[in-house]
Amino acid sequence: MKLFSIGLFYKEGTKTNLLKAAYELSSFSFFQRSSVQEFMAFTCSLIVERSACGSRSSVKEKEYMCHAYVRDDGLSTVVVADSEYPQRVAFSLIDKVLDEFTCQVDSSRWTTGSPDTIRYTGLDSYLAKYQNPKEADALTKVQAEVEETKVILHNTMESLLQRGEKLDDLVQRSEHLGDTSKAFYKTARKHNSCCKMM
Repeated sequence: MKLFSIGLFYKEGTKTNLLKAAYELSSFSFFQRSSVQEFMAFTCSLIVERSACGSRSSVKEKEYMCHAYVRDDGLSTVVVADSEYPQRVAFSLIDKVLDEFTCQVDSSRWTTGSPDTIRYTGLDSYLAKYQNPKEADALTKVQAEVEETKVILHNTMESLLQRGEKLDDLVQRSEHLGDTSKAFYKTARKHNSCCKMM
C-alpha cells in the first residue's frame, strides 16, 4: 500500500485552483518524478473540475486510485494512492486535511492563493503519517488485529491435537469432565456422524 500525493484545490465554477500539494515519489526513478508529479496534479485538477460540489468520488487511473472530495464551498482534496490503499482511510485523511486547512487558512485566500503563497505545512506530515494506514488510522489498526485473531480462531480442534491423538480418547481420559458430560459428548458425536453419512 502506497500513498503518492495529497492535493488541496479550490473549485469556482469550472475553474480549479491548486492551493497546496505534497508528493511522495521515491518509488519512481529520479528522471520520471517531475513528469509523474505534473501528471498527478493535472489528473487531480481534472477530477475536481469534473466533480459536482458536495460529492465524493474514487477514480481509477491505471494502477492508481484518486480519492476526491469536493465540498459545497468549493474547497477540495484529492489523494492519489495505489489500488490496495483502503478507501475509508483515504477519505478519513481527506476530511482531516480539509478541516485543518479550513481552520488555518482564511477562505478569502482560496480564490487567489497558490502553492507558493499559501502558508499551510500539514500535507507533508499527513503524507508521511498515512503511508501505513494501520498505524495512522485507529479503526484500520483494530481491524487488522481482528483479522489476525480470526486466522488463529479458524484453526480446528483437530489441528491442536498432536499427531495420532483423537478427541474421543482425550474426552474419555479427562478428569475435568463428569460422566454426564462424557455421555453428552458421545451422544452428540454419534448424532453428528449419522448426519455426515447421509
